[in-house]
Amino acid sequence: MNILQRLLALLATVLLVTMATGCSKELPAARPGTLQYSEEARLFYEKAMRSFYERDWEEAEKRFQKVRREYGQSRYARWAELRLADIKFERDQLPEAISAYKTFVQTRRLDPGIAYAQYRVCQALFQQINDTIMLPPQEERDQGPTTEAYQELRRFKREYPTSRWDEQVDYMLLDVTGRLVRHELYVARFYLREGNFPAAASRARYALQHYENSGLEPEALVLLGETYLKMKQRPQAREAFHRVLTSYPDSPFVVPARSFLQEISSGEVKP
Repeated sequence: MNILQRLLALLATVLLVTMATGCSKELPAARPGTLQYSEEARLFYEKAMRSFYERDWEEAEKRFQKVRREYGQSRYARWAELRLADIKFERDQLPEAISAYKTFVQTRRLDPGIAYAQYRVCQALFQQINDTIMLPPQEERDQGPTTEAYQELRRFKREYPTSRWDEQVDYMLLDVTGRLVRHELYVARFYLREGNFPAAASRARYALQHYENSGLEPEALVLLGETYLKMKQRPQAREAFHRVLTSYPDSPFVVPARSFLQEISSGEVKP
């Protein structure tokens, strides 16, 4: 083989290697606004969803990030944002999930997915405050997270009076409202034991005025009436006990309310 033939063979080899390397790279995304762009976004999103349904979170996360990065002007990029937040939720990365959902709400104000994102914020906050055996009883803890969950749930109910998640939202709202009321009554009883009757009455009144439909109104009223008796305010005490009898006749707290009323009527109220 002469020198010219050797040079031609070497050149052919270089060309083959270059072509093989070039073919191994992914083609760049199509231009936004074209049919090809939308179709590519859809295909990559569906591929990511397959990983999501298989609970292969790492692979799904990579694929959704690709959709966001390379097809940011498509609707699939917005959907990918929600799925990335869902992955954090499913992996129990609740603070990160809450942050991601809130970012979506703030930056995608006209997107139909906002209601879903707000619901998931409520769900994640609720999951964060669930009782565990490693923590003290709910009423003894800092109520900041519970208050945040309550506020988000109330906001959701205001903005979406009817939604596909009504049953779940109503359940969560009733639960967190009960937690907050139980905390107020826990503190009120502490003040009552310590002899700080005005503070005890204030906490019981606050629970009644600020947390409607908790299911704990009869208990709060009996505690408030008992505190009024300690303060020698019998008319107010009588009114609180009567409210239990008239507004909550099926409550078990009717029994102590009636007993206190009998004590007031007989003048045998215990100091």
